[in-house]
Amino acid sequence: MLARPVTWWRRQSLRFRVTAAATAVLALALAGSAYVFVAVLGEALVRSIDDQVYQRGREIVALSDANRLSDPVVSVDNTIVQVLDRDGRIVDATPNTDRLVPLLSAQAREAAVRTGEPDFLDGRPYALPGPLRVRALSADRGVTVIVARSFGEVESSLVTIGHVLIAGMPLLLALLAAVSWLVAGRTLRPIALLRRGAAEVGATARSRRLPVPEARDEVHALATTLNDMLGRLEEADARQRALVSDAAHELRSPLASIRLQLEVALSHPEGQDWKETAEGVLEDTLRLSRLAEDLLALARLDEGRTGRREPVDLAEMARRTAERYGLGLDLPPGAAPVVLGDALDLRRVLANLVDNALRHAASAVRIGVRAVGSAAELTVTDDGPGIPPEDRERVFDRFTRLDDARSRDDGGAGLGLAIVRTTVEAHGGTVHLEDASPGLRAVVRIPLAR
Repeated sequence: MLARPVTWWRRQSLRFRVTAAATAVLALALAGSAYVFVAVLGEALVRSIDDQVYQRGREIVALSDANRLSDPVVSVDNTIVQVLDRDGRIVDATPNTDRLVPLLSAQAREAAVRTGEPDFLDGRPYALPGPLRVRALSADRGVTVIVARSFGEVESSLVTIGHVLIAGMPLLLALLAAVSWLVAGRTLRPIALLRRGAAEVGATARSRRLPVPEARDEVHALATTLNDMLGRLEEADARQRALVSDAAHELRSPLASIRLQLEVALSHPEGQDWKETAEGVLEDTLRLSRLAEDLLALARLDEGRTGRREPVDLAEMARRTAERYGLGLDLPPGAAPVVLGDALDLRRVLANLVDNALRHAASAVRIGVRAVGSAAELTVTDDGPGIPPEDRERVFDRFTRLDDARSRDDGGAGLGLAIVRTTVEAHGGTVHLEDASPGLRAVVRIPLAR
């Protein structure tokens, strides 16, 4: 049964829930405050009456002890006074009370004198309206003074205050609910604008941004964050579209070459060198295969699917690569730097850097490995023409090749350095190109394994 109200509550709008919660909290606070106010006020009024009764009683006791009591006793502020002798007979009293029947019985008088505390007394049996606050004090010669005062006025005042509070609280709650509804609506208006703005963002309006409120509050931070996210998504979408376009362009060339060679061979089969045709088709097929492998590698890295992490000895990996390609090797003495990563991915990084260096080197390529602080540094240096400083970052973009590389048949698809950067960043490292004077040096830094 409890699940239904909870479900109903969760389905209401945030504006309604904020207003209802604020109104409910204020209702509880007002009810508690009203109860405390009435209780404290009632106690204060009772204490005031008790003080007046006690002061009047002390005055009568003093007058009785001095034999100066008037007959009848003067009534002050409608205070009721009865003076009883040792035998319990009323010897003096105010005009507003009975002179025959004491307000308190002998047992009650004895208890009141002993405790010295006032008490409530029903005045109706004594033809007095409402309840009374009564107190008994002892005087000389066995005289007892009974002093009382009507509590009806205080009771009537408390009832009136209660009625005012009961009638005013709903009006106050209604006013607060209306104000809360308006304030919540104005507070949530920027969120409504964000919602409408987000609904208008679509495939045809990728560059659209959400409205940012002027107030530097949480909604402003939310709108800024969402706009940053839209910017990143737009940038990722642009990269994806560029990747698809460039991939289609790179695939078109070998496929067109294969188609052309096969069409020529089939059109003139009698004069065709089929071995040469097969070699040409095989070369273009290998180019397609390398492109597909590079695209799959980039897709895997973009999804964050790296291989298992294990200690990799960069010095040993560099030594084997140098031996396979016949390259120079620079290894410092001492312990070899070891990083934590996927050995296959790191070997691909080194192979791509070496292949790129060999394509542009004039005579020599060298591999270097050393520890620099808390990172392992892997370098591949060639003595080729190098790359202008303004292009050293651009070559890490996908399908980016400089003009001289595009003119070469073995220039590749422009994915080698993009795979290098993506792989190195997945291992928490950095890669950049610098001038080797002459030539170019690729520098890879990866944190050392702890």
